[in-house]
Amino acid sequence: MKAFAMTASPLGRRQFLAGGASLATLLLAGCSTSGTTRIAEDTKGVPPDVVAMYAAMPYERFPIPAARMELIDREFWRQAVDDPTGERPGTVVVDTANRHLYLVGENRRAMRYGVGIGRDGFTWSGRGVIQYKKEWPTWTPPSEMIARQPELEPYRHGMAPSIDNPLGARALYIFKDGRDTIYRVHGATDERTIGKAISSGCVRLLNQDIIDLHSRVPSGSPIMVI
Repeated sequence: MKAFAMTASPLGRRQFLAGGASLATLLLAGCSTSGTTRIAEDTKGVPPDVVAMYAAMPYERFPIPAARMELIDREFWRQAVDDPTGERPGTVVVDTANRHLYLVGENRRAMRYGVGIGRDGFTWSGRGVIQYKKEWPTWTPPSEMIARQPELEPYRHGMAPSIDNPLGARALYIFKDGRDTIYRVHGATDERTIGKAISSGCVRLLNQDIIDLHSRVPSGSPIMVI
């Protein structure tokens, strides 16, 4: 894996691991938060390189609007940082306390993304494998979610891909010991969910970020959720 060349403030390993016993949040595949599609109009205060990084993607299967990065704290903008995890290159690490996802690179560097996570009670933590990944995935809510939200019954056998599909433009499927955990890392359209704990368990990245992560992470990559 290539080293990441961008710069940002480092986060110490001790700080990253502090409080690990109390962290245990990730994503139920039923992630049901999806936002409204919007075109970025006000980019005041957002540097041109960040605007370009989160620009509209009109040539995707379902065109993706530009993200309104002024709605998201700067710490959740995609950036290369000093690796705080100590994991081997190629590992995906989700720091649920700080709402960050790291893709560990070479030379003690990592690409860091801002994420939204699940509410308390919809949690998973530990080590697993990204068994496979999909572009524009179908979303199938688990039976337990349908029991809680009967209005989801029409999607028991799956919701077709679209810009409004809760899994967004890409999804990474997490397995542990050969079994599907039902947890996913996937795309999202609502900027206001990034950095928050409001979904039914999913780890959500902006569509521009999940597309970038998807392109860097091969199937079979290790993942750790703290």
